[in-house]
Amino acid sequence: METNSPKRVNFGFNFNNSYLTLPPVFYKRQTPSPVKNPKITLLNSALANSLGLAADQIEQNGAAYLSGNSIFSGAEPIAQAYAGHQFGGFNMLGDGRAILLGEHITPNGQRVDIQLKGSGITPYSRSGDGRAALGPMLREYIISEAMAALGIATTRSLAVTTTGEYVYRDAAYPGAILTRVAASHIRVGTFQYAAALQKPQHLQSLADYVIHRHFPEITDSDDKYLQLLNRVIDLQAALIAQWMNVGFIHGVMNTDNMSICGETIDYGPCAFMNTYHPETVFSSIDTNGRYAFGNQPNIAHWNLIRLAESLLPLIDPSEEQAIEMVTISLQAFPGKFFAFWLGGMRKKLGLFNEEAEDQQLAEALLTYMQNNKADFTNTFSLLGNVALQAQGIFKDEAFKQWFSQWQSRLARQAQPIADSIKLMQTVNPKLIPRNNLVEEVLSAAVNSDDMAPLNDLLSAIADPYSDADRPAKYTQAPAQEVDQQYKTFCGT
Repeated sequence: METNSPKRVNFGFNFNNSYLTLPPVFYKRQTPSPVKNPKITLLNSALANSLGLAADQIEQNGAAYLSGNSIFSGAEPIAQAYAGHQFGGFNMLGDGRAILLGEHITPNGQRVDIQLKGSGITPYSRSGDGRAALGPMLREYIISEAMAALGIATTRSLAVTTTGEYVYRDAAYPGAILTRVAASHIRVGTFQYAAALQKPQHLQSLADYVIHRHFPEITDSDDKYLQLLNRVIDLQAALIAQWMNVGFIHGVMNTDNMSICGETIDYGPCAFMNTYHPETVFSSIDTNGRYAFGNQPNIAHWNLIRLAESLLPLIDPSEEQAIEMVTISLQAFPGKFFAFWLGGMRKKLGLFNEEAEDQQLAEALLTYMQNNKADFTNTFSLLGNVALQAQGIFKDEAFKQWFSQWQSRLARQAQPIADSIKLMQTVNPKLIPRNNLVEEVLSAAVNSDDMAPLNDLLSAIADPYSDADRPAKYTQAPAQEVDQQYKTFCGT
């Protein structure tokens, strides 16, 4: 491991780049393209400090490094190669506007990727300019940090650095670079890329690397490649269940946007649902609802099948036998997802034990919410609040019947209802980064250079489960017509 010279400012970064031990087909060395006038517009000081970095030094002198104009000591910038099914169509891809600086080893031994997103053209850019606009980078910062605060596995946002240049899409927008932190950037699409090369040694090198880095407990297993698939299935089942339990819509669940290590990654046309409906879609490019809220478990399953196909040559020399083995694993996904989802719903309803009717109880509430266009977040939040009885929802006859059934279910537990309320308060957020609020703060930041509203929103979503006194706009659901007209974009 490199020892940095005390004469060189490195802000606490400690790079050790194991990804470069893979065959060179998996990456291209690429230096970020310089920018005109980098300035850090948003720094995640709490995250920086947790990683063992000197946040105050970064804020004062780190703009050149977080823009790619200067390179941290020990960093070895690369663009990663991968493939992916994009809306069902297979393409050979790669980091078209992102550069991996390397892997930072934290003081407690954690290994994390440090990536610059929007850092210029790479060998995989195709016709793109490799740049990113300020709005989408701030959006990823907001949503990824909200997910982290909700306790959902996610990549993190360390900083947004403006470039002093414009990027051109439908109009000219201020350019920016996001510094992203991830357990790794290895995707289902990375394995698809390795399989497409049709060189078994490359596929095996990747699988062995992933096992060593993320699942060392299976290194010596005779069936370690099947166990690798099983580990990813388990992680994705848990992750998608968490999305569903908070009303999150990823928006572009291509196989290149599914992380092997189970983190939410690549925040493009993502959004949180307000009015509950399983067919909710906000993405402007998802015209057929492939990635609609309610279809996310099915798409995750479809993506995992693509991973299994890629791993077949490693799982058994006989393709027929390998298919039989992975089929058993893949058939377990729906049940695993459902168990995680129902477990989450039990907590949202304050249930400590399991009864056969719990699925019906949860689904009946969701059906009521759909039929009555109820707000997803506020409905669950209010269940644990005596103020519920002052709400219009409590006067509805169908809801009163469900409420009575729920109260009877709570009464059959050994725990008092007060304990159920405490449990619910730990899993039912009081607020989420609602679409109208996100657009409002992005507009102020991009169009008026006013970061105050965005920082206020970040402060609010940092503690989503607390009963802190907040402005009403953070918890109020917007008018339904606002969501009906709302569209998100990839930000490319």
